[in-house]
Amino acid sequence: MIWYPFATRLFPAGIGPNPIDGPGTPPGFDPTTVTPGVEGFFAIAIIAVAVIYLVVDMTRRIRRVRYRGEVRELLEAEQAMVSEGGPAVPEPKQSEPQSPADPERPAQT
Repeated sequence: MIWYPFATRLFPAGIGPNPIDGPGTPPGFDPTTVTPGVEGFFAIAIIAVAVIYLVVDMTRRIRRVRYRGEVRELLEAEQAMVSEGGPAVPEPKQSEPQSPADPERPAQT
């Protein structure tokens, strides 16, 4: 492997003994049964709550910046219309007049 020559130069005596085989390891210790416990659960829960808060806050700030940009564009368009001598508020678009008669029913005379 590529990393092995680098490891032998970095650690000439070897990487070291396995800590599980050390003299301080209690007899019958199984490293696969080690759990983080209640402290680990609370640590991960706090991190999860912090991440959720940060995501919500970031979304709110991004939305606020986008709305400010939209308002700024509307104000600039309004100022451009006023400087050209037009009305301050753009006129609403005229839609096609709708007939009061329902096309399904014949008109009553």
